Amino acid sequence: MSQKSIAGWLKGIIIGIALCGLVIYALVIPSVGLSITAANPEFAYCFLPWLIFICLTALPCYAALVLAWKVASNIGCDRSFTMENAKWIKYIAVLAAADALFFFVGNVVFLLLNMNHPGIALLSLIVVFAGIAIAIAAAALSYLVKKAALLQEQSDWTI
Repeated sequence: MSQKSIAGWLKGIIIGIALCGLVIYALVIPSVGLSITAANPEFAYCFLPWLIFICLTALPCYAALVLAWKVASNIGCDRSFTMENAKWIKYIAVLAAADALFFFVGNVVFLLLNMNHPGIALLSLIVVFAGIAIAIAAAALSYLVKKAALLQEQSDWTI
């Protein structure tokens, strides 16, 4: 498989993830929230704060997709192991960790404000765990790309 085809597949996956996220954030979450408030009018006051909170969690995700697009573009240009890619992957790790922390803190705050159910707060730990796992994997990948970039740089200077 060539570098260009790998980059094409990666970009296709990035576009697919972005479209799935758009459908979930723009259509599914608001419609589920509206159906919950229609069935339980006593929770209507929670709809808008939760909708804003969930939409704010999308921002780091889409920023990470932009950075992943840049990495895929570099892979397509046969620049897989560069310090630039290592830096962007590290930013992805930081975004994933920050988003997981934000999601956890937001759930705790909503729980303290009596706008969250304890069962939902416990289930949200799955999302937090997934975010931390992505952050750790991206940090490890960033480290490996950085090491490979240093090795490649040293070998380029060797005659």
